[in-house]
Amino acid sequence: MAYDDSDRPEGADGAPAPTAVKVLIAGGFGVGKTTMVGTVSEIAPLRTEEYLTVAGVGVDDVEGVAEKGTTTVAMDFGRITISPELVVYLFGTPGQERFWFMWDDLVHGCLGAVVLADTRRLQSSFGAVDFFESRGMPFVVGVNCFDGRQERTVPEVRVALDLDPGVPVLMGDLRQRSFSRDLLLALVEHLMAERDPVRVR
Repeated sequence: MAYDDSDRPEGADGAPAPTAVKVLIAGGFGVGKTTMVGTVSEIAPLRTEEYLTVAGVGVDDVEGVAEKGTTTVAMDFGRITISPELVVYLFGTPGQERFWFMWDDLVHGCLGAVVLADTRRLQSSFGAVDFFESRGMPFVVGVNCFDGRQERTVPEVRVALDLDPGVPVLMGDLRQRSFSRDLLLALVEHLMAERDPVRVR
């Protein structure tokens, strides 16, 4: 929703406060959500990571990411100021299935989402894709190519995740700020295309 200056509340200096846009960063356990938020946030990101313990054995699926020692138990939070008029707030969802109940609260007020995937464990992102498709919420898919390894092609990922042809899919390393930025730009373009497909072409 766009506001003109008269609609927006005033900030502390009397100028119109910036429009806030909420974006979710979602996906399975260990796909890079915390990394993405930390890479692009202009502030020190809020993290709610805890160490994995023996209590999670048999409960949490760590196949393919056995070296991972922590997990997000609530959310990650970051901020990007696009301009004096626009601020993007990033909310990284918890990836473990036992915390997915929180997604229903985090999605409120969200404009769109970035779903992250790991080609070594594409099945870990099925839940996120289904979640946003069932709510009709626009999203893009970012395939995190760990250490530059690109084990699948974009068409293969699209088929494996059963994505609609209009959903953008990008591949790259989330440790690179440029790739995380490109994912967010792709989401903005996708949102614009959803709203006005004729003008965006």
